[in-house]
Amino acid sequence: MQNQEHEKHPGLMKSVITNKCPHCRKGRLFIDSNPYHLKTSLDMPVNCPVCAQPYELQTGFYFGTGYVSYGLSVLFLMVSFVLWYVLIGISIYDNSVFWWLGICCTLLFLLQPIIQRLSRSVWIAFFVRFDPSAASRHKGPYPQVS
Repeated sequence: MQNQEHEKHPGLMKSVITNKCPHCRKGRLFIDSNPYHLKTSLDMPVNCPVCAQPYELQTGFYFGTGYVSYGLSVLFLMVSFVLWYVLIGISIYDNSVFWWLGICCTLLFLLQPIIQRLSRSVWIAFFVRFDPSAASRHKGPYPQVS
């Protein structure tokens, strides 16, 4: 009984990184858990299966994820440049900048499905607040209307 009262809730960062519903932090944001199934990579249920939170708050809600994706990509490039500079070094006398650029472009291309999902998770977490009692208030399956 006491454990239920003091149940630990997942943190915001963990729920964003694991693509969980920001309202209850338990329901999955995406139907398919593998981001590399490219045809279904961004398919989301209409509502959270745990707390019934609508995932598309308004028409075109996820258009703003382009800005988040851009920011995450720039952050990745900055961190990788600093690491490259510290570990390998950059010189005007060799091609190390071009090696860094080629490797980073390849990695960004390969990580794009993960970055897109993470961008959606970050974007919806900006607008939907956490409610610890959301999952317990919802009873039964919520109808999935498309």
